[in-house]
Amino acid sequence: MKGRYANLNRIRTLDPERDYLDIYQTMLRYEFPWDMKLGLNLAFNRSFSIPAIAAVHTTTGELTDRTQKRIDDTGLLMYEMVLNGFDKPRGRDALRRVNQIHRPYDIGNDDFRYVLGCLVVVPTRWLQEYGWRPPCCHERQATYLFYRQLGRQMGITDIPGSYEEFEAWFTAHDAAHLQPNDDAAAIERATRMLMLTRIPRMLGPLGNTLVSAMYDAPLRQAMRVDTPPWPVRAGLHVALKLRSRSQRWFGAPRTTALFADGIKTKSYPDGYEISQLGPQHDSLHE
Repeated sequence: MKGRYANLNRIRTLDPERDYLDIYQTMLRYEFPWDMKLGLNLAFNRSFSIPAIAAVHTTTGELTDRTQKRIDDTGLLMYEMVLNGFDKPRGRDALRRVNQIHRPYDIGNDDFRYVLGCLVVVPTRWLQEYGWRPPCCHERQATYLFYRQLGRQMGITDIPGSYEEFEAWFTAHDAAHLQPNDDAAAIERATRMLMLTRIPRMLGPLGNTLVSAMYDAPLRQAMRVDTPPWPVRAGLHVALKLRSRSQRWFGAPRTTALFADGIKTKSYPDGYEISQLGPQHDSLHE
């Protein structure tokens, strides 16, 4: 318990407008590593499920035919930007690659903005519900500012002016556009393995049911996933609440940063070049 709130105390001395990257890195690498990674997984799952976005992904086949590589590439590019920001060479290279990958596709601004909203809102809501402590106002603001900067670097326009405004826009857009569709169902079947890796081994026999229980009702409907039995949903909720309390009462601050020894993935056991992440089409090269 000693020093449990040391990172929070330091964060409260920072200015989110100036130090948003430092704050967001601390959230991911020290305060909430498991929860943030899971929250980002859930965010990407949701972003893939809007019909227009899901249709783009099934057309390319990247998520349905080359699932592990696509998942690894997405994670690597995202974490490179978080670890390095947009000013250091590796962060700039990752951002450049993200823009190259998206350039050939006719993706509307609202769809890009929705994906950005998923990354801002979904992990934050997870932390509010199941983190060992809820994120403070500095952390919510830093999360918003990091992704606002990412959005601007990607050419996304009309980004709401605060976390609260973005959450309100996201909620309304989600309710209007997250509809059942076959493309989202196909993607969920292909990517379910990623969520299964978050289930403790001892609960393996219940893995698929527990994954479904992690989705909320609108997302399950969009992906055509059956609603798990009430006892499973209630049991998962209680288990996650108990985990958060045990971490708060008995946990200690992480002393080694997440990814301190590099970002490891199945697809690149010997390392990777940022320029080679993602689909390799001639049209993507500058």
